[in-house]
Amino acid sequence: MDSAKLRAAGLVYVLIALVAILGNSGISQASEKALSQYPETIAVLSMLYESEVKAGYRYQLYAKAALREGHDNIAHMLTAMAASEAVHAKSFKYMLSLMGVVPAKVDLSAINAAKTKDNLKFATEVELSEIDKEYPHFLKRIKAEGHVEAIRNIEYAWQAEKQHRALIKEIKGGTGMFFNMLLKYFRTNPTHYYVNDICGATVTEIPADKCPICHHPVLTYREIPKP
Repeated sequence: MDSAKLRAAGLVYVLIALVAILGNSGISQASEKALSQYPETIAVLSMLYESEVKAGYRYQLYAKAALREGHDNIAHMLTAMAASEAVHAKSFKYMLSLMGVVPAKVDLSAINAAKTKDNLKFATEVELSEIDKEYPHFLKRIKAEGHVEAIRNIEYAWQAEKQHRALIKEIKGGTGMFFNMLLKYFRTNPTHYYVNDICGATVTEIPADKCPICHHPVLTYREIPKP
């Protein structure tokens, strides 16, 4: 088989693989060049987009549950995390659009909220998994394709997820027998939250100079109001 036929067969294989991975994510709108050059990058960005949309929605539900239970400050923290996830989802969607891919509508019907104690425990476990396993794995998958902007934006999201872990670090040990002490701490220690609209960095104090993740000016931060 000559090189032209091999290339054509390879593109067909990539299309089949991406359809399997992305489902109805607008694969027909992806350019042939992007499909041939960045199949792994497109697949990873699509999966991350779906993950971030779900995470943002989940944190919104958790924030509402916390409000219903009278945990206003915990709801504020979760609202800030939801805003950060929305920045990541928007970034990944934009990167896909540059390659001619329209992500599928994300099904949120299976996502729900329980009691705040259980929600926080689940949020901690999910954040830890994303930080320690998923992001390094995804970056390794796309590194060889060399899509600089995609790599940069995924690294931004990874660093912001680490900030989320720091924000809920106390929750990891507090969702057991010390949960009531944790709630008392949050009730008596209101906090301001700021999210960077470029990288999703989530902080309780605006940096003095520039964002430590994306290095853009501090004007790219916005304060997240209490829900």
